[in-house]
Amino acid sequence: MSKQSYLILHGLGGSGQDHWQTWLAHELAERNYHVSYPVFSNFDSPNKEVWLEELAGTIETLPKHQPLTVITHSLGCILWLHYTADLNKNIASRAILVAPPSPRIVLSEAKSFFPVPLDRKSLSAAATETLFIHSSNDPYCSLNDAILYQNIGFPSITFPKMGHINTASGHGRWPWILEQCLMSGKRAISV
Repeated sequence: MSKQSYLILHGLGGSGQDHWQTWLAHELAERNYHVSYPVFSNFDSPNKEVWLEELAGTIETLPKHQPLTVITHSLGCILWLHYTADLNKNIASRAILVAPPSPRIVLSEAKSFFPVPLDRKSLSAAATETLFIHSSNDPYCSLNDAILYQNIGFPSITFPKMGHINTASGHGRWPWILEQCLMSGKRAISV
């Protein structure tokens, strides 16, 4: 029995076979960790309420006695922010939010996810540690808009020129995120 479980949340359009999230799920499963990597409904034109229900159902199936690390990408970050906004309880030891889209620019395919709740108290309650990951040239979140996430007051790393940190920017295999996931009990913010 492994002592850590992982929940990986994809964004708009899903992540697909070549995405780092799929690679990460495989790498963690190969090491005998419990990995939950749900595919949400209608991922090309998602509905927030449906995704929240599906996420709640997935969380119910997670091992209750294992520390949980949540790894989100893009719209998956915003899904996590909505889920935690009304939660008011701790469910994860860590949450790593990779390339959240700008909270200022409504994505037409995902209108129901906006406005984005940016609530420190809710995020602090839901996960013991939260880390935001940004890219200096993310087409979905400018550095100016990334400041809105940084202002919540959690650790944040901005990588130079990694695009949206997805397959389009060359991120299939991403050893750095695997290393962060495997650093249980240690501060997961080394670059």
